[in-house]
Amino acid sequence: MSMISFTRQAARALPDGLELDYSRTVDRLLVHRDALGEVFLTDLQRLDDESYVAAAQLPRSHAYYGDHLLRPNCYDPLLIIEACRQANLAGAHRFYAVAEDDKFILTHIDLNLTHPRAVVVGAAPLPLVMHVRVVHRKERDGRVTGLDYVIELSVAGTVIGHAEMGLRFKTPTDYLTLRLGNRGGVPLPSSATHPESTPGAPVAPHLVGRASPDNVVLVDARTAGGVSRAGLRIPAGHASMFDHPQDHLPGMVIAEGARQLALLTALDARGMSAAKVIPTALAVRFTRFGELEDATVLTARAGDQVRTDPADAGVYYTQGGVLDLGDDTAYPHGTAEGAALEQLPVRVEARQRDELLCLIDITLTRVAVR
Repeated sequence: MSMISFTRQAARALPDGLELDYSRTVDRLLVHRDALGEVFLTDLQRLDDESYVAAAQLPRSHAYYGDHLLRPNCYDPLLIIEACRQANLAGAHRFYAVAEDDKFILTHIDLNLTHPRAVVVGAAPLPLVMHVRVVHRKERDGRVTGLDYVIELSVAGTVIGHAEMGLRFKTPTDYLTLRLGNRGGVPLPSSATHPESTPGAPVAPHLVGRASPDNVVLVDARTAGGVSRAGLRIPAGHASMFDHPQDHLPGMVIAEGARQLALLTALDARGMSAAKVIPTALAVRFTRFGELEDATVLTARAGDQVRTDPADAGVYYTQGGVLDLGDDTAYPHGTAEGAALEQLPVRVEARQRDELLCLIDITLTRVAVR
């Protein structure tokens, strides 16, 4: 077996004397979680007025984030996004004086894994390092009302990818005014009293890369000619997707639905099995709140499939450049044999009452195991 060659990008170094702590998680209130088991952030340290560094330990096993058929098993990209979200929430409170009772609104998410083999699950939890930089700060009347972040993701001193995220902050009064305005004055609902089931036939778990039906969020799926459509099941009692009561449809639940529909589309359009595919890029742009009472329709369209040249084994060229697959010997956390053979871009639209909630672009990368 020959090792895959690649050019590694070294992560930015921590200042002298600064060490990140992985021994315990941060206060769950800092990351807006009720359950301790849903907290992954372990530390954050300020570097300067516009940047800080954060640490997260990603668990090898998790009822939601760990329930995938992909082999070799990899840490879920949505788990990495959740770690970034927690780092941004905690940083907003700790470093930018955002009040504990402020409501947080997610505006956009971007994730690009440039070294997906570094997130193969191995013999130890993954110690993720996040260098967070605030690239845009919104202020009004002396208080921070919004932050846009870019994040360098690294493991064991090597960059594995980058993320971007936007958050807006509302006082409870301003948030209520905004939400009631969106709803024409109709009182806000709560997921705590939402019906346990969503009408429709759930998709078979294995078709969307899941083992447990509890983690499937698609119903009444239809696929034809590279286009798929499905309803979004609202798992209001789900311990991870609804860790605490919500008055709207969480953006991360929509992202999960988009991921599952993208996998279903790839299987139908290109024969790409969910057991061989990992999302290596995901971009979400939210345009409005998703309501709990309204039916959510997801539509996915597959783009053109791109293949590697066999002469370039181990290197994959995408529209954005070279996809770095990594070196087995560089990561004690896990190894994987093989290389990415192809990628498929999929665009997903989420709509309620035919109004756009968000656009999601996902790049699926097929990994061949030899």
